[in-house]
Amino acid sequence: MALVTIRDLKREYHQGDFVVQALRGVDLDLEAGSFAALMGPSGSGKSTLLNIIGGLDEPTSGSVVVDGRDLATMTPSERADMRRMRLGFVFQAYNLIPVLTAVENAEFVLVLQGVPPAERRARAREALAEVGLAGLEDRRPNQLSGGQQQRVAIARAIAPRPAIVLADEPTANLDSTTSHELIDLMRSLNRDAGVTFLFATHDQNLLDRVDRVVRLVDGHIEEDRLVGDAVAEH
Repeated sequence: MALVTIRDLKREYHQGDFVVQALRGVDLDLEAGSFAALMGPSGSGKSTLLNIIGGLDEPTSGSVVVDGRDLATMTPSERADMRRMRLGFVFQAYNLIPVLTAVENAEFVLVLQGVPPAERRARAREALAEVGLAGLEDRRPNQLSGGQQQRVAIARAIAPRPAIVLADEPTANLDSTTSHELIDLMRSLNRDAGVTFLFATHDQNLLDRVDRVVRLVDGHIEEDRLVGDAVAEH
């Protein structure tokens, strides 16, 4: 069974007298262990799709099943529980808490999960080491570079051992060298720890670092292909 199953997903937004069709009948299956990129220009529906998969937004119609749960059958409280226990998020703006150290930021979701203090601190330190930040645990965000802050965000996402990490333009604020290093880091976590990643990007230079490319244009999937394999046109 796929980790994420989406059928005929549509999302409309009303702006005054206008209706914006952000998603127009998207079908998508994502297997556990995937390392997939949502590609497409701004306004193509990438962020909307990630937000719906993550239970942060609701579709106008269609079905979304994540980790065996149909989101439409879940209450807001149950979706919040799913986000806390089974999903990891990495955002373009890092979203770190300025007054917390790197290790305190990395263990933040574990605090919400009720993990005992000693265990959560050990798991946060382990996650920071996995992303190359051993020795920087006590620095606050303003003492870290942009690339290091995003690594803390990734550590925070993987420390709870989620079923899937959703990353929305995680390299948008970084230079090309740091962007490639960050994607390579996520790739290593995918291969070595089995973490499933689905991330949105418009950076064409990252295509050779993923297993699968799903290209969105005007709210529908124009292309869905495994890298190196035949293209499946929609």
